[in-house]
Amino acid sequence: MDPILIGKAVTTPDGGPVHLLPALGNRHGLVAGATGTGKTVTLTTLAEGFSRIGVPVFMADVKGDVAGLAVPGEIGDALRERAARIGVPDYAGEASPVVFWDLFGVSGHPVRTTVSEMGPTLLARILELNDTQAGVLDIVFKLADDRGLLLLDLDDLRALLGLVAEERKAVSSEYGLVSAPSVAAIQRAVLRLEQDGGAPFFGEPALALDDLMRTRSDGRGVIGILAADRLILKPRLYATFLLWLLSQLFETLPEVGDLDKPRLVFVFDEAHLLFGDAPASLQQRIEQVVRLVRSKGVGVYFCSQFPDDVPQAVLGQLGNRVQHALRAYTPRDQKAVRTAAQTFAPNPALDVAATIATLKTGEALVSMLQAGGAPAPVEHTLIAPPRCRMGAITEAERARVRAGSPVGAKYDAAVNRESAAELLAQRAQASTAAGDAPPAKSRDADASEGGLGQKLNEFLFGTKRRQGAVQAAGKQAVRTITNRIVRNLLGGIGRR
Repeated sequence: MDPILIGKAVTTPDGGPVHLLPALGNRHGLVAGATGTGKTVTLTTLAEGFSRIGVPVFMADVKGDVAGLAVPGEIGDALRERAARIGVPDYAGEASPVVFWDLFGVSGHPVRTTVSEMGPTLLARILELNDTQAGVLDIVFKLADDRGLLLLDLDDLRALLGLVAEERKAVSSEYGLVSAPSVAAIQRAVLRLEQDGGAPFFGEPALALDDLMRTRSDGRGVIGILAADRLILKPRLYATFLLWLLSQLFETLPEVGDLDKPRLVFVFDEAHLLFGDAPASLQQRIEQVVRLVRSKGVGVYFCSQFPDDVPQAVLGQLGNRVQHALRAYTPRDQKAVRTAAQTFAPNPALDVAATIATLKTGEALVSMLQAGGAPAPVEHTLIAPPRCRMGAITEAERARVRAGSPVGAKYDAAVNRESAAELLAQRAQASTAAGDAPPAKSRDADASEGGLGQKLNEFLFGTKRRQGAVQAAGKQAVRTITNRIVRNLLGGIGRR
């Protein structure tokens, strides 16, 4: 299989092409550099290269310019000259097969998952819960499982929280202490998530991973582009969604070992948002997934301004490196330059630390894994230009691409089937009907008789003190019966 051309080495006058070997594409990678140094173009070149050899790609479009992959580029003289210098074969404008996605359903097909599939750990991160509140959320999920209640959307989650608040004492005795303030804090967090526009992300039809791993009839890998220009304004939601997606790939795909090319390449732009304020337990999960997802045939490529935006334990897993210019204006920048220089396999002909600060736009220091898995010596590289448009596309062009999408009919219309919110509403209605007191006129008539009639009335309907207990017992009986019916109906479904 032909390697993916990254660019041409200019460390020495007779420098040759710099390639990424497809068989090592699942060994992950890093593209770093200051703003405006050409990181997006490099990511675009990589995405085109993987697509051309039949590897699907999923990447976020933070600024709107990655969408240019969907339309052919306008090739001017400067680009032709650059391509000829690098040795790009048959260079011409060309579009890649693209499917647009959007958590909000505006600039692409809606991306949805269910609350159950998200799970309590990542959901607690989205909701910014503390440890105590996260523990209560664990109990909510366990209660839903035990009672056969599906958690699909935020209405279901809100209904379960209401149930926990209503039965707080019983739930606390069975599952662990649940305090009213913790439940209220989670309810407020859910409300904030809704106000931030996160509600459409939870529901059905949930995203099927197979639809991210499509190839076209001509063998080209389909590039899934997530519109993230609005999502990036909610960094916790953005980072948690991409982490959830990566975790789903890890948990769902079978082990395949080393293949001749990856099954999927996953590009995580603005990687510092993933690691910036993540708790230690979540960072450990990220490190585990990145380390092990390679054996599932998935390559993960992080993109950020500084290499040290990525923790050392993860950075050590990233074998393919592209470092664009860093400007050493501040002590933070100077430290980043030293860190970047130390992460490359040395090249006697190149002073890495000095070169990083003088790289021009479209140039980078590149070290790719060689056959056998060892990193190649770092090279000062002129990055190959992509064949697509290097910039944003129009709304008409986006609409045309969406109209030809193979998955639009599947995801564009939401589905709201019966789940926890609907079942609990039915249960409340049944409880209200079962707990209705007899007509006041009949009770008054009996009470007015006095003597035996009064005693009989109190025995049947209770005194004012006992009536509440009788009604509560009736409601609990209805709950028990309803729970049994729900479990019989939905017990086999489990968490979806």
